[in-house]
Amino acid sequence: MNPLFLLAAAVLAVVALAHAVLGEILVFRGLRTQGVVPTAGRPVLREPQVRILWATWHLTTVLGLALSALLWRLGSMPWTDAALAAWVADVAGVATLASGLLVFYATRGRHPAWVPLMAVSALVWWR
Repeated sequence: MNPLFLLAAAVLAVVALAHAVLGEILVFRGLRTQGVVPTAGRPVLREPQVRILWATWHLTTVLGLALSALLWRLGSMPWTDAALAAWVADVAGVATLASGLLVFYATRGRHPAWVPLMAVSALVWWR
């Protein structure tokens, strides 16, 4: 068992769930006119653009949860193929590092999501 992977998985799952919930409240609530998928966005965005923005927002959440599940598996059970486990961990580390840097750069460090993303990357590589 690797507690660093388990902690990284938990942090990433919290980030993904916070992303979904806060996005719905802070971003999409004002764009929703009816139903689940928001459709308002004029004059800046047309309905198809708002729909794909919403889908992409939640796709990020799903992929974050999937990566969290992989990290949980890495941390909770022994792997028979150590090289594959190391490769999966490195992919997760690179993905979260790149995501953290992207958020930091795009928001000039003002959006807090870069902090847990970088922490997950550090936890994964600290193994």
